[in-house]
Amino acid sequence: MLKIKVTYKEEKVDTITFLGHALYDDYGKDIVCAAASSILITTVNGILSFDQSSLEVIQEKDKVVVKVKKNDNITKMLIQNMLKLLKDLEKDYPSNLKLS
Repeated sequence: MLKIKVTYKEEKVDTITFLGHALYDDYGKDIVCAAASSILITTVNGILSFDQSSLEVIQEKDKVVVKVKKNDNITKMLIQNMLKLLKDLEKDYPSNLKLS
C-alpha cells in the first residue's frame, strides 16, 4: 500500500511523505502509483516554477519527502489541490492508497 502522511505545524502543512508502492499492479504498470506520482510531480513542479525555495524534496528508494519551506498563497493552494486529488484517488482505491 502507498502511504501518504501529512504533518502540520501551526495548522499549516509542514511535510508530506510518500512511502511504499500501491501494489495495484506490477511496477511500471501500476495505475494508482502512476496517478499519485503524477499528482505529486505536477504539484511540486508547479510550486517550484514560482519559487525554487518554497519546497525541499528528498527522494529515496521507496520514499519521497516534501518539506514546505514557505506557506505563501500559491504554495498553499497547490498543496490543498494536491491533497484533494489524492483523497479522491484514495476513495477509488482504498486498498492501495492511504492518506493520513
